[in-house]
Amino acid sequence: MTKISPTDIYPTPAAVVAFVLAQLLAFPAMATDYDVGSIHIAQPWSRATPKGATAGAGYMTITNKGTTPDKVSCVSDDASAQCEIHSMTMEGGVMKMRPVEGGLEIKPGETVTLAPSGFHVMFRQLKHPLAQGKTVKATLKFDKAGTVDVEYPVMAIGALAPSSPGAEA
Repeated sequence: MTKISPTDIYPTPAAVVAFVLAQLLAFPAMATDYDVGSIHIAQPWSRATPKGATAGAGYMTITNKGTTPDKVSCVSDDASAQCEIHSMTMEGGVMKMRPVEGGLEIKPGETVTLAPSGFHVMFRQLKHPLAQGKTVKATLKFDKAGTVDVEYPVMAIGALAPSSPGAEA
């Protein structure tokens, strides 16, 4: 007959601590909100890219709390040679992506969401794949509000927006 001790059934305190720490580290990095002038930036995030990808994208929500319109453009980032604000539109059943010339306008009181299949920050000529759990640091310039550095936590390939049900790290 096999003798069973309490340690065979109950985990040791060290095992419990290790399990709890692993669970905490598995959660996605929490995005920070940013304020510059009358502009509020919420939930910046990005998706991981596969090896060999030459482009990635950043997403966020931008709210203009001011009384005048403002335009945003991407100045630089630490993951690619060039960053731009892009739009995606359907034309004749074909999805077309183009840079937003002169910057993306945010009207007073308006909230604009940059999300997959819509407006987004395009990281072009990636220096390396965007890796899940890391961040992309980008400098955004608003014509009136000024410049702000934003960190985009990188979620899994195919991840949904962080506030979406089923979003994954």
